[in-house]
Amino acid sequence: MALQVIVGAGPVGQGVARLLADRGERVRLVSRRGTGPEHPAIERVAADAADLDRLADLTEDAAVLYNCANPAYHRWATDWPPIAAALLAVAEHTGAVLATTGNLYGYGPVDGPITESAPLRPNGVKGGVRARMWQDALAAHEAGRARVTEVRGSDYLGAGTQTLFALLVVPKVLAGKRAYVPADLDAPHSWTYVGDVARTLVGAAADERAWGQPWHVPSQPPVSIRALAARLAELAGASPPRLASMPPALLWLGGLFDPTARELRETAYQFRLPFVLDSSAATATFGIEPTGLDTALRETAGLAPAASR
Repeated sequence: MALQVIVGAGPVGQGVARLLADRGERVRLVSRRGTGPEHPAIERVAADAADLDRLADLTEDAAVLYNCANPAYHRWATDWPPIAAALLAVAEHTGAVLATTGNLYGYGPVDGPITESAPLRPNGVKGGVRARMWQDALAAHEAGRARVTEVRGSDYLGAGTQTLFALLVVPKVLAGKRAYVPADLDAPHSWTYVGDVARTLVGAAADERAWGQPWHVPSQPPVSIRALAARLAELAGASPPRLASMPPALLWLGGLFDPTARELRETAYQFRLPFVLDSSAATATFGIEPTGLDTALRETAGLAPAASR
């Protein structure tokens, strides 16, 4: 089988590695620390993805190069450009398909459901970084220098995810404590299961119809934070959740001392207003149906899977 190279050993990268290895592919998982799943078909390599020569050596015979990297949130402006440039240069040199894990930041605030045809109008630094990554990749594709695709999901649910809901809501609900969230608790919001990100990335990389386009990861209909927390409490057998909306001014104040809180200011609109992802195109094209929210919530909270009947 052809070599598949994955850069990044977070939840998406590990999910892609397992999917490929379980179907018999040769998998090389590259990360700074050389971590990843223990599997006989997965070769784990410690390397810096921004090191062009090293990455080129590791990808020389690869059919696909998966970008599942995720630099520290407050360092995107400095860390993403050299990594993205190296990945694109290697894809051009080797001919490997470059399949990138993206997000929705590049669209900026959008009125109504977000489709892949929405223009990229970022409203901040992080959105600008993601938009530029795709624009550079697309330019290389249109010039015939590379084959590229990108899949974009909303806020993740699933094991190992580090999102606002996973960090601020889940532990408080499980402990029966009040959760303070910088959000409109009743605004409809789309959630994307991290396992579906991996499935869509693998599917798009292997399908010529996907190349030269972005795709939204199939996701369940939007659910508010309050409703999602209530369902989590039911699944966990916990008390009904107690939630409070954190005023914007408090988030701004927290950003004076915490770099992650400071970075959340740019994307606050995603949680203060309806934020809905239209992922129908990927389902229609690749036949991928979104995983149920109960499964995603159980994995996010580390709960045992539901008993089969």
